[in-house]
Amino acid sequence: MADIDVSTLDPDTPLRLKLAASLAFPDGSMTESGLKREIERGRLECERIAGKTYVSLNDIKRMRELCRESRRGSANTSASARAGRPSGSSSTDQTRSAQDAARMTALALIERSKSTLPKSINPNGAGASLRR
Repeated sequence: MADIDVSTLDPDTPLRLKLAASLAFPDGSMTESGLKREIERGRLECERIAGKTYVSLNDIKRMRELCRESRRGSANTSASARAGRPSGSSSTDQTRSAQDAARMTALALIERSKSTLPKSINPNGAGASLRR
């Protein structure tokens, strides 16, 4: 790899993936194939010229912004505490109510679909006899 001073490089200069990876991630943690995956996922913009793929350091900077995860609170923080409500059984009750409502809807849909089966089909999966 050629020795290039990143500070003198225009951040919009098109670079081949291998060189861009080594300049943007000097610790070697990102490779050419990793940048290709990010292009496929739509998080890294690229240019294709004469069958070759190029990215700029600014493209990688934008990709990193898209990949950045927001800081989260501690793992044991409940949803109700993050929403400003006191923790306790109230948030659990709401979750259970939503699950119960979804379960009731699903059961009602299943019950209605059973009545649409033709009488010649056994809903229990047993073979039906054919009439001749």
